[in-house]
Amino acid sequence: MKPFRKINSRVVPLDRPNVDTDAIIPKQFLKSIRRTGFGPFLFDEWRYLDHGEPDMDCSNRPLNHDFILNQPVYRNAEILLTRKNFGCGSSREHAPWALSDYGFRAIIAPSFADIFYNNCFKNGLLPIILASETVDRLFNECNTGYTLTVDLVEQTIVTHFGETIHFDIDPARKHRLLNGLDDIALTLRHAEAIKAYEAKRAVAAHWLFTDLK
Repeated sequence: MKPFRKINSRVVPLDRPNVDTDAIIPKQFLKSIRRTGFGPFLFDEWRYLDHGEPDMDCSNRPLNHDFILNQPVYRNAEILLTRKNFGCGSSREHAPWALSDYGFRAIIAPSFADIFYNNCFKNGLLPIILASETVDRLFNECNTGYTLTVDLVEQTIVTHFGETIHFDIDPARKHRLLNGLDDIALTLRHAEAIKAYEAKRAVAAHWLFTDLK
């Protein structure tokens, strides 16, 4: 998992509340568990005018030019600004996979659905919760050239106009993002202790480790 420390990026303002996971990555794409390749299908039903299917070549699909991600100025943006209850609906982990694979590193909103929020940290995404009034102000300031600097170490957002906004984050989640640690990597940090326990267990309960003939 790629570590997160500090990014400066143009901001994509997605001015919609209650964006559910089926909008983020529609159900037909859940057949794959590869974790990669979902970026071209992010917000598929909003980005394209046809029906998307897994493994389609998206380079020639008809675009919905009214959808914000299809505006060239937002290409390669790493910060998504959105409204309350982002990531609601089903608990599919494919939603943060798609956002991350597209290139987003941070999402700013007044609130997130709980399971989606937890899944973000497991996949290298930083979900930032700010007061609704602060999010409103960012939307009002946001234009096609608007940028933010997100500093996880300092837990700050510096706006295009130099304002500093502080955000809260659980220390354990901060640690895993700073160090690029997913659940497997966190477990492997204790590999020697696990091996020692298994060796001790094999002696104390040897009958559990006897091959059955």
